[in-house]
Amino acid sequence: MTMTLQEISDRLEIQELFVDYTQAIDRRNWDALDDVFTADAHIDYAATGGSSGDLPSTKAFLAQAMPMFKSFQHLVGTSKIVVDGDNATATSILHNPMVLPREDGPPRTFFVGVWYHDTLVRTPQGWRIKERVEELCYFHNAPEGMAPAGA
Repeated sequence: MTMTLQEISDRLEIQELFVDYTQAIDRRNWDALDDVFTADAHIDYAATGGSSGDLPSTKAFLAQAMPMFKSFQHLVGTSKIVVDGDNATATSILHNPMVLPREDGPPRTFFVGVWYHDTLVRTPQGWRIKERVEELCYFHNAPEGMAPAGA
């Protein structure tokens, strides 16, 4: 399949947006998410036991939930991006090692795998995610009670 320069540019811009997302989350810079999502975005982390709602409620959830972790990395890749004019969809894998401190021993590292299903729009400021829905693939080595039922 031969792509036009516009299609190549769109895909690179969307991939860069996904990098901006991971940097915002991993650096705990919740306000940087304003440059990743549309103001009216819907973000659904329910599959992994998180929140589902608008951008302000998601930022509040992250600010409350993420301090329990000593560290984490959101590794997003293998994105299938379909661009249709000023709209796009993407499905990407996420591999997310997370480290929890423990009072009675060394930190516990566990792993979360999800697919992000995104709907994106081109705005005057560039591509933004309008909707992100997580689909759970796996939890590995998660502390008891942390993984959602069935994980």
